[in-house]
Amino acid sequence: MTLAYYPGCSMHGTSREYEESLLAVAAALELDLREIDDWSCCGASSAHVADHLLGVALPARNLALAEAQGADEVLAPCAACYNRLSGAVHAVADEPGMAAKVPEVLGRPFANSVRVLSIVELLQGLAPAIEERVAARLEPNPLEHLNIAAYWGCLLVRPAAITGFDDTERPTGMDDVISACAANPVSWNMAVECCGGAFSVSRTNSVLRLSRAIIDDARRCGADAILAACPLCHANLDFRQSAMSLRGEPPMPVLYITQLVGLALGLPLASLGFERHFVDTQPLFAHLAREADRAAAAAAEREAAKAAKAAAREKAGATSAGAPTPGTGSAESGAS
Repeated sequence: MTLAYYPGCSMHGTSREYEESLLAVAAALELDLREIDDWSCCGASSAHVADHLLGVALPARNLALAEAQGADEVLAPCAACYNRLSGAVHAVADEPGMAAKVPEVLGRPFANSVRVLSIVELLQGLAPAIEERVAARLEPNPLEHLNIAAYWGCLLVRPAAITGFDDTERPTGMDDVISACAANPVSWNMAVECCGGAFSVSRTNSVLRLSRAIIDDARRCGADAILAACPLCHANLDFRQSAMSLRGEPPMPVLYITQLVGLALGLPLASLGFERHFVDTQPLFAHLAREADRAAAAAAEREAAKAAKAAAREKAGATSAGAPTPGTGSAESGAS
Protein backbone atom coordinates (compact mmCIF):
# COMPACT_ATOMS: atom_id res chain seq x y z
CA MET A 1 0.00 0.00 0.00
CA THR A 2 1.29 3.43 -0.99
CA LEU A 3 0.12 6.58 0.82
CA ALA A 4 1.04 10.22 0.73
CA TYR A 5 2.35 11.24 4.13
CA TYR A 6 1.75 14.60 5.75
CA PRO A 7 4.02 14.85 8.82
CA GLY A 8 3.04 18.33 9.93
CA CYS A 9 5.21 20.35 12.25
CA SER A 10 5.12 18.06 15.31
CA MET A 11 6.33 14.87 13.67
CA HIS A 12 9.57 16.56 12.68
CA GLY A 13 9.91 18.41 15.99
CA THR A 14 8.47 17.81 19.43
CA SER A 15 7.04 14.35 18.65
CA ARG A 16 9.92 12.82 16.74
CA GLU A 17 9.35 9.52 18.57
CA TYR A 18 5.91 9.37 16.95
CA GLU A 19 7.44 9.63 13.48
CA GLU A 20 10.26 7.23 14.33
CA SER A 21 7.81 4.57 15.47
CA LEU A 22 5.47 5.28 12.54
CA LEU A 23 8.21 4.77 9.97
CA ALA A 24 9.46 1.61 11.71
CA VAL A 25 5.94 0.13 11.78
CA ALA A 26 5.27 1.19 8.17
CA ALA A 27 8.39 -0.65 7.02
CA ALA A 28 7.42 -3.76 8.98
CA LEU A 29 3.89 -3.73 7.51
CA GLU A 30 5.19 -2.96 3.99
CA LEU A 31 3.55 0.44 3.80
CA ASP A 32 5.12 2.90 1.37
CA LEU A 33 4.73 6.35 2.95
CA ARG A 34 5.71 9.14 0.58
CA GLU A 35 6.17 12.47 2.30
CA ILE A 36 4.47 15.30 0.42
CA ASP A 37 7.08 17.45 -1.28
CA ASP A 38 7.18 21.07 -0.10
CA TRP A 39 4.49 20.57 2.56
CA SER A 40 3.76 23.47 4.89
CA CYS A 41 2.04 24.05 8.22
CA CYS A 42 -1.69 23.25 8.15
CA GLY A 43 -2.50 26.10 10.55
CA ALA A 44 -3.36 24.01 13.58
CA SER A 45 -4.38 25.03 16.03
CA SER A 46 -4.96 28.77 15.59
CA ALA A 47 -5.38 29.72 11.90
CA HIS A 48 -9.03 28.73 11.69
CA VAL A 49 -9.76 30.98 14.67
CA ALA A 50 -8.02 33.99 13.12
CA ASP A 51 -9.45 33.72 9.59
CA HIS A 52 -11.79 31.06 8.22
CA LEU A 53 -10.59 31.21 4.61
CA LEU A 54 -6.97 31.04 5.73
CA GLY A 55 -7.89 28.12 8.01
CA VAL A 56 -9.16 26.24 4.95
CA ALA A 57 -6.50 27.35 2.48
CA LEU A 58 -3.48 26.35 4.58
CA PRO A 59 -4.38 22.63 4.82
CA ALA A 60 -5.85 22.69 1.29
CA ARG A 61 -2.44 23.70 -0.05
CA ASN A 62 -0.98 20.43 1.20
CA LEU A 63 -3.86 18.45 -0.27
CA ALA A 64 -3.34 20.23 -3.61
CA LEU A 65 0.34 19.26 -3.51
CA ALA A 66 -0.65 15.65 -2.79
CA GLU A 67 -3.02 15.72 -5.77
CA ALA A 68 -0.29 17.10 -8.03
CA GLN A 69 2.02 14.33 -6.84
CA GLY A 70 -0.53 11.68 -7.83
CA ALA A 71 -1.88 10.71 -4.42
CA ASP A 72 -5.38 9.41 -3.75
CA GLU A 73 -5.00 9.19 0.04
CA VAL A 74 -3.01 11.18 2.58
CA LEU A 75 -2.03 9.91 6.01
CA ALA A 76 -2.00 12.63 8.69
CA PRO A 77 -0.84 10.97 11.95
CA CYS A 78 -1.16 14.13 14.06
CA ALA A 79 -4.74 14.40 15.28
CA ALA A 80 -4.80 18.20 14.88
CA CYS A 81 -3.39 18.00 11.34
CA TYR A 82 -5.85 15.24 10.49
CA ASN A 83 -8.71 17.39 11.76
CA ARG A 84 -7.60 20.46 9.81
CA LEU A 85 -6.98 18.58 6.55
CA SER A 86 -10.31 16.75 6.87
CA GLY A 87 -11.98 20.05 7.75
CA ALA A 88 -10.62 21.61 4.56
CA VAL A 89 -12.00 18.75 2.47
CA HIS A 90 -15.41 19.23 4.10
CA ALA A 91 -15.39 23.03 3.75
CA VAL A 92 -14.44 23.01 0.07
CA ALA A 93 -17.06 20.37 -0.68
CA ASP A 94 -19.93 21.86 1.33
CA GLU A 95 -19.53 25.60 1.80
CA PRO A 96 -20.93 27.79 -0.99
CA GLY A 97 -18.21 29.46 -3.04
CA MET A 98 -15.32 27.81 -1.19
CA ALA A 99 -14.42 25.49 -4.10
CA ALA A 100 -13.78 28.57 -6.23
CA LYS A 101 -12.08 30.69 -3.57
CA VAL A 102 -9.47 28.17 -2.41
CA PRO A 103 -7.73 27.60 -5.80
CA GLU A 104 -7.68 31.36 -6.26
CA VAL A 105 -5.99 31.87 -2.88
CA LEU A 106 -3.56 29.01 -3.53
CA GLY A 107 -2.72 30.09 -7.06
CA ARG A 108 -2.96 26.52 -8.24
CA PRO A 109 -5.66 23.98 -9.18
CA PHE A 110 -7.37 22.06 -6.39
CA ALA A 111 -9.88 19.33 -7.25
CA ASN A 112 -10.48 18.24 -3.61
CA SER A 113 -10.01 14.63 -4.65
CA VAL A 114 -7.72 13.31 -1.89
CA ARG A 115 -9.01 11.26 1.03
CA VAL A 116 -7.48 12.04 4.43
CA LEU A 117 -6.69 9.13 6.76
CA SER A 118 -6.03 9.23 10.48
CA ILE A 119 -3.47 6.86 11.97
CA VAL A 120 -6.23 5.06 13.88
CA GLU A 121 -8.29 4.48 10.75
CA LEU A 122 -5.22 3.15 8.94
CA LEU A 123 -4.14 0.79 11.72
CA GLN A 124 -7.70 -0.38 12.37
CA GLY A 125 -7.90 -1.44 8.74
CA LEU A 126 -4.59 -3.26 9.14
CA ALA A 127 -5.62 -4.91 12.43
CA PRO A 128 -6.09 -8.40 10.86
CA ALA A 129 -2.57 -8.24 9.37
CA ILE A 130 -1.13 -7.02 12.68
CA GLU A 131 -2.91 -9.79 14.59
CA GLU A 132 -1.65 -12.42 12.15
CA ARG A 133 1.95 -11.25 12.47
CA VAL A 134 1.72 -11.07 16.25
CA ALA A 135 0.32 -14.61 16.41
CA ALA A 136 3.10 -15.86 14.14
CA ARG A 137 5.88 -14.66 16.46
CA LEU A 138 7.71 -17.56 18.11
CA GLU A 139 8.58 -15.83 21.37
CA PRO A 140 5.93 -15.05 24.02
CA ASN A 141 4.21 -11.68 23.66
CA PRO A 142 4.56 -9.67 26.91
CA LEU A 143 1.77 -7.35 25.77
CA GLU A 144 -0.72 -10.05 26.75
CA HIS A 145 -0.27 -8.72 30.29
CA LEU A 146 -0.65 -5.03 29.36
CA ASN A 147 -3.86 -3.23 30.30
CA ILE A 148 -4.06 -0.04 28.26
CA ALA A 149 -6.53 2.85 28.13
CA ALA A 150 -7.15 4.22 24.64
CA TYR A 151 -7.21 8.02 24.78
CA TRP A 152 -8.82 9.65 21.75
CA GLY A 153 -8.97 13.25 22.88
CA CYS A 154 -11.11 15.78 21.01
CA LEU A 155 -9.99 15.89 17.39
CA LEU A 156 -9.87 12.34 16.03
CA VAL A 157 -13.62 11.73 16.07
CA ARG A 158 -15.12 15.23 16.35
CA PRO A 159 -16.95 16.81 14.70
CA ALA A 160 -18.63 13.78 13.16
CA ALA A 161 -19.31 15.59 9.86
CA ILE A 162 -15.58 16.07 9.36
CA THR A 163 -14.16 12.82 10.74
CA GLY A 164 -16.91 10.22 10.53
CA PHE A 165 -14.83 7.03 10.72
CA ASP A 166 -15.85 6.12 14.29
CA ASP A 167 -18.43 6.92 16.95
CA THR A 168 -17.91 10.34 18.55
CA GLU A 169 -18.74 9.26 22.12
CA ARG A 170 -17.79 5.58 22.23
CA PRO A 171 -15.18 5.00 19.52
CA THR A 172 -13.71 1.50 19.20
CA GLY A 173 -10.96 1.75 16.59
CA MET A 174 -8.08 2.12 19.03
CA ASP A 175 -9.40 -0.80 21.08
CA ASP A 176 -9.38 -2.91 17.92
CA VAL A 177 -5.71 -2.07 17.41
CA ILE A 178 -4.92 -2.81 21.05
CA SER A 179 -6.59 -6.21 20.78
CA ALA A 180 -4.76 -6.97 17.52
CA CYS A 181 -1.52 -6.37 19.44
CA ALA A 182 -2.69 -8.99 22.01
CA ALA A 183 -2.92 -6.33 24.74
CA ASN A 184 -6.03 -5.67 26.80
CA PRO A 185 -8.16 -2.55 26.19
CA VAL A 186 -9.46 -1.00 29.40
CA SER A 187 -13.03 0.23 29.75
CA TRP A 188 -12.81 3.73 31.23
CA ASN A 189 -14.59 7.08 31.36
CA MET A 190 -12.24 9.70 29.90
CA ALA A 191 -11.45 8.36 26.43
CA VAL A 192 -12.87 11.35 24.56
CA GLU A 193 -12.46 14.05 27.21
CA CYS A 194 -10.28 17.09 26.56
CA CYS A 195 -6.74 17.28 27.99
CA GLY A 196 -6.57 21.05 27.52
CA GLY A 197 -4.89 20.87 24.13
CA ALA A 198 -3.22 24.04 22.97
CA PHE A 199 -3.83 25.81 26.31
CA SER A 200 -0.78 23.99 27.67
CA VAL A 201 1.21 27.26 27.80
CA SER A 202 -1.44 29.95 28.19
CA ARG A 203 -3.56 28.13 30.80
CA THR A 204 -1.22 25.56 32.26
CA ASN A 205 -3.20 25.07 35.48
CA SER A 206 -6.31 24.14 33.50
CA VAL A 207 -4.30 21.64 31.47
CA LEU A 208 -2.85 20.13 34.63
CA ARG A 209 -6.32 19.72 36.12
CA LEU A 210 -7.82 18.16 32.99
CA SER A 211 -4.85 15.87 32.30
CA ARG A 212 -4.67 14.75 35.94
CA ALA A 213 -8.33 13.72 35.77
CA ILE A 214 -7.62 11.62 32.68
CA ILE A 215 -4.63 9.88 34.26
CA ASP A 216 -6.43 9.29 37.56
CA ASP A 217 -9.38 7.66 35.81
CA ALA A 218 -7.13 5.42 33.73
CA ARG A 219 -5.36 4.29 36.91
CA ARG A 220 -8.65 3.66 38.75
CA CYS A 221 -9.87 1.53 35.86
CA GLY A 222 -6.79 -0.69 35.99
CA ALA A 223 -4.68 0.69 33.14
CA ASP A 224 -0.92 0.14 33.10
CA ALA A 225 -0.49 2.78 30.40
CA ILE A 226 -2.40 5.26 28.23
CA LEU A 227 -2.42 5.10 24.44
CA ALA A 228 -2.44 8.33 22.40
CA ALA A 229 -2.48 9.32 18.73
CA CYS A 230 -2.02 13.08 19.13
CA PRO A 231 1.30 14.86 19.77
CA LEU A 232 -0.33 17.61 21.84
CA CYS A 233 -2.31 15.14 23.96
CA HIS A 234 0.85 13.11 24.47
CA ALA A 235 2.77 16.20 25.55
CA ASN A 236 0.09 17.19 28.06
CA LEU A 237 -0.22 13.70 29.52
CA ASP A 238 3.49 12.79 29.43
CA PHE A 239 5.45 16.00 29.95
CA ARG A 240 3.05 17.63 32.41
CA GLN A 241 3.03 14.69 34.83
CA SER A 242 6.10 16.07 36.55
CA ALA A 243 4.02 19.08 37.62
CA MET A 244 1.00 17.08 38.77
CA SER A 245 0.29 16.03 42.31
CA LEU A 246 0.25 12.26 41.92
CA ARG A 247 -0.21 11.53 45.62
CA GLY A 248 2.81 9.27 45.71
CA GLU A 249 1.59 7.06 42.88
CA PRO A 250 4.04 6.05 40.15
CA PRO A 251 3.87 8.01 36.88
CA MET A 252 1.59 6.67 34.16
CA PRO A 253 3.41 5.82 30.89
CA VAL A 254 1.83 7.32 27.78
CA LEU A 255 2.53 5.48 24.52
CA TYR A 256 1.87 6.43 20.94
CA ILE A 257 -0.33 3.96 19.08
CA THR A 258 2.50 3.28 16.63
CA GLN A 259 4.84 2.43 19.51
CA LEU A 260 2.37 -0.18 20.76
CA VAL A 261 2.14 -1.77 17.32
CA GLY A 262 5.93 -1.74 17.05
CA LEU A 263 6.22 -3.54 20.40
CA ALA A 264 3.68 -6.15 19.28
CA LEU A 265 5.60 -6.75 16.06
CA GLY A 266 8.82 -7.26 18.02
CA LEU A 267 10.62 -4.21 16.60
CA PRO A 268 13.75 -3.00 18.46
CA LEU A 269 12.98 -0.55 21.26
CA ALA A 270 15.62 1.80 19.85
CA SER A 271 13.57 2.20 16.66
CA LEU A 272 10.43 3.25 18.54
CA GLY A 273 11.70 6.35 20.33
CA PHE A 274 10.86 5.50 23.93
CA GLU A 275 13.97 7.27 25.20
CA ARG A 276 12.37 10.58 24.20
CA HIS A 277 9.51 10.24 26.70
CA PHE A 278 9.50 12.26 29.90
CA VAL A 279 7.82 9.46 31.86
CA ASP A 280 10.29 6.57 31.92
CA THR A 281 8.83 3.51 30.18
CA GLN A 282 11.45 1.06 31.49
CA PRO A 283 9.51 0.24 34.69
CA LEU A 284 6.53 -0.69 32.49
CA PHE A 285 8.67 -2.99 30.35
CA ALA A 286 10.17 -4.55 33.48
CA HIS A 287 6.66 -5.13 34.87
CA LEU A 288 5.57 -6.78 31.61
CA ALA A 289 8.67 -8.99 31.63
CA ARG A 290 7.93 -10.12 35.20
CA GLU A 291 4.32 -10.85 34.31
CA ALA A 292 5.43 -12.82 31.26
CA ASP A 293 7.90 -14.85 33.37
CA ARG A 294 5.20 -15.49 35.98
CA ALA A 295 2.75 -16.62 33.29
CA ALA A 296 5.36 -18.87 31.70
CA ALA A 297 6.18 -20.46 35.06
CA ALA A 298 2.48 -21.03 35.77
CA ALA A 299 2.03 -22.57 32.32
CA ALA A 300 5.02 -24.85 32.92
CA GLU A 301 3.54 -25.94 36.26
CA ARG A 302 0.22 -26.71 34.60
CA GLU A 303 1.93 -28.74 31.90
CA ALA A 304 3.97 -30.63 34.50
CA ALA A 305 0.84 -31.40 36.52
CA LYS A 306 -0.95 -32.52 33.37
CA ALA A 307 1.96 -34.79 32.43
CA ALA A 308 2.06 -36.24 35.97
CA LYS A 309 -1.67 -37.02 35.84
CA ALA A 310 -1.27 -38.67 32.43
CA ALA A 311 1.64 -40.78 33.72
CA ALA A 312 -0.38 -41.82 36.78
CA ARG A 313 -3.32 -42.85 34.60
CA GLU A 314 -1.00 -44.83 32.32
CA LYS A 315 0.60 -46.60 35.30
CA ALA A 316 -2.78 -47.40 36.79
CA GLY A 317 -3.92 -48.82 33.47
CA ALA A 318 -0.84 -51.01 33.16
CA THR A 319 -1.26 -52.33 36.70
CA SER A 320 -4.89 -53.14 36.04
CA ALA A 321 -4.03 -54.97 32.84
CA GLY A 322 -1.44 -57.17 34.59
CA ALA A 323 -3.68 -58.17 37.54
CA PRO A 324 -5.62 -61.57 37.43
CA THR A 325 -9.28 -61.38 36.52
CA PRO A 326 -11.43 -61.81 39.67
CA GLY A 327 -12.47 -65.52 40.11
CA THR A 328 -9.92 -66.84 37.63
CA GLY A 329 -7.43 -68.08 40.25
CA SER A 330 -9.95 -70.16 42.28
CA ALA A 331 -11.39 -71.74 39.14
CA GLU A 332 -8.00 -72.92 37.99
CA SER A 333 -7.20 -74.24 41.48
CA GLY A 334 -10.37 -76.32 41.56
CA ALA A 335 -9.67 -77.75 38.12
CA SER A 336 -6.30 -79.00 39.22
